Amino acid sequence: MKRLVIKNGRVIDPSGGLDGLYDLYIYEGKVASLRPSGGSLEADEDWDVLDAKKMLVLPGLIDIHTHLRDPGYEYKETIATGTMAAAAGGFTSIVCMANTNPVNDNGSVTRYILNRASEVGKVNVFPVGAATRGLNGEMISEMGELRDSGCVAVSDDGMPIIDGGLMRKVLEYSSVFDMPVISHCEDPCIVSDGVMNEGSTSTRLGLKGIPRAAEEAMVARDIVLAELTRGRLHIAHISTRGSVELVRTAKDKGLSITTEVTPHHCTLTDDSVVGYNTNAKMNPPLRDEDDIEAILQGLKDKTIDCIATDHAPHSSIEKDLEFDRAANGVVGLETALSLTLRLVDRGFLGLSEAIERVTVGPATVLGLEKGTLKVGADADITIVDKDREWIVDSNLFFSKGRNTPFEGWSMKGKVVKTIVKGKVVYSEE
Repeated sequence: MKRLVIKNGRVIDPSGGLDGLYDLYIYEGKVASLRPSGGSLEADEDWDVLDAKKMLVLPGLIDIHTHLRDPGYEYKETIATGTMAAAAGGFTSIVCMANTNPVNDNGSVTRYILNRASEVGKVNVFPVGAATRGLNGEMISEMGELRDSGCVAVSDDGMPIIDGGLMRKVLEYSSVFDMPVISHCEDPCIVSDGVMNEGSTSTRLGLKGIPRAAEEAMVARDIVLAELTRGRLHIAHISTRGSVELVRTAKDKGLSITTEVTPHHCTLTDDSVVGYNTNAKMNPPLRDEDDIEAILQGLKDKTIDCIATDHAPHSSIEKDLEFDRAANGVVGLETALSLTLRLVDRGFLGLSEAIERVTVGPATVLGLEKGTLKVGADADITIVDKDREWIVDSNLFFSKGRNTPFEGWSMKGKVVKTIVKGKVVYSEE
């Protein structure tokens, strides 16, 4: 499909301040032009027409925190299934973390991921390289090799870099190689053997709690190190009021710090664990209403730059266990957009603000040339029926993972079509 026009849709593109009824023309995988709806189509029989009346036409969504599990854990997810889940969720670009087997700490693993994505992937895949070799927190990876092989950032996500001196060096190198460091902020000594948020619910359930200080202590340390080194720090999956306030203060000082939040940390409290629900077990843990209030304010004032899924598929082998033995993590690619639109319906964000946090916002964090419908950009597009209601049924997910805390929830807002470089890669029909 070399020529495609998407007609009559409500085009929202926060990168250009656009919100109105437009016809979007795509030629050879690029955005060719945007014209107010109502005009006649050129007298050229080669144009394919897609009618988007009553639909939202958006820049392709971007997830900067996905676990594809491939190579090494293909029983949980593969690049094929993960990218198909992304497409079904409206994501045209995903950024995959390094905790694979082997770990993505060298160019050969990065190239495998990119080659496999080009063979079987449905969407754009951008790998994150390990900050330290083997994710062991002892020796810095070859960041230059990772960058040259195609990595867009480095991270030991899933594991914090405990050694502050080592983290300082990683941040110093991040400036040299112009690669953000995505930090998983927790102090393992404070976490100890905690398995959920420390509070009245953990006490009632008899489960060991994780205090907010476990996250906030490491957020504070990394901010101080970012100020020292002038490195590029991105804080993953922020979850507490204290962390939001620390980042806000750092940004007010002009530091180059960005952060993300997951839809589940915007939506659920630690009460979701009641019944020892392992699909509500994650790291960082679900917190309480006060933390959610602070997170939503941080999203509103852009202390928090973007929404990211932290899509973490597990099999029943890891989840159907006693709560304290079950793996952390939930799947999120196929529910994230509806949960983001839920924030709009509840009045926490405007529609354009919400779309910004899943398009140009994450693109800016990692310097990706994505998240826009400007002329000349790749024609990565998400078409959404924002009023469509649906029920979450994990058995219908394209992801191999079924570990969602939203099973049976009534959702509003459904992806109708996902287009990558002018090609339809997902269609609800």
